[in-house]
Amino acid sequence: QVQLVESGGGLVQAGGSLRLSCAASGRTFSSYAMGWFRQAPGKEREFVAAISWSGGDTNFAESVRGRFTISRDNAKSTMYLQMSSLKPEDTALYYCAANLYGSAWSTRPREYVYWGQGTQVTVSS
Repeated sequence: QVQLVESGGGLVQAGGSLRLSCAASGRTFSSYAMGWFRQAPGKEREFVAAISWSGGDTNFAESVRGRFTISRDNAKSTMYLQMSSLKPEDTALYYCAANLYGSAWSTRPREYVYWGQGTQVTVSS
C-alpha cells in the first residue's frame, strides 16, 4: 500500500510559478516510479510528467516540456513538480501517482496503481 498527499496548489497569474509536492508513505518510496497527471473540468486525465525510482530518468508531456521540472527526494519520500511560465491552460486538478512496476516512460493512467486526492492549480490570465 502507498498513500500519497499532494500540496502546493493555488492561484497564480499567467507567467508565474508554483511548486507542487507529493508526500508518500507506506511502501519504500525509492522502489517505484512516480508521475504527475492533471484533469481539467470536462476533460480526461492527462499525463504531465514522470520520474524513475532513482530520479535518473524523467519524461514530460509535450505541452509542459521546458516549463516544468520533476524531481524526487527519496530520503524525504517526496516528489516535486516545479511549474514555471504557467499558462491559463495549465489550470487543472493535479494528481500524483505511484507506478509500482513501470518506469518514467509510463504515461497512461492505468499504469499507475496509487493516486493522491489532487491539488488545484488555477492560472489567471
